Amino acid sequence: MNIVLIGYRGTGKSVVGKIVSERLQMKCISMDARIVEKAGMSIPDIVENHGWTTFRDMESEVTRELAKLDNIIIDTGGGVIERTENIEILQATSCIVWLKASVDMIVSRIQGDIERPSLTGEKNFTAEVAEVLERRAPKYASAAQYEIDTEQLTPGQVADRIIEIWKKDD
Repeated sequence: MNIVLIGYRGTGKSVVGKIVSERLQMKCISMDARIVEKAGMSIPDIVENHGWTTFRDMESEVTRELAKLDNIIIDTGGGVIERTENIEILQATSCIVWLKASVDMIVSRIQGDIERPSLTGEKNFTAEVAEVLERRAPKYASAAQYEIDTEQLTPGQVADRIIEIWKKDD
């Protein structure tokens, strides 16, 4: 059984995943890092050179690969829930936890991030986050077995809650 962290970027998946990994002595794998490694280029370069469909295809491939592993923490990209097949694969082998935060909190956490290209291509940053989060929220909700609002919690507190869930489900 794996722990899968889903949610919009800036909700704490990477930071919390590393903390949980250290505390539970489980390997934490970043899907985005795995995709970058396989492609030999950054995510903005993948999208610019090959398009979003190619990136999502690579994401699905990595999802299938990681779901075959056991006792790992998977730090997903925010859009992994865009394809139903990814969620079905992950739900079969994992405890899925949705880390969430408000648009304002997400924007404050990630506004300097240049590692991800625009998802809409035309809106200002805050409007884009709000639009994409509104569209994705129902998908996150239906995919996750658990939800943790990270807004008022430290990464360590979020990790504590995930560990409680893990131990209860184990």
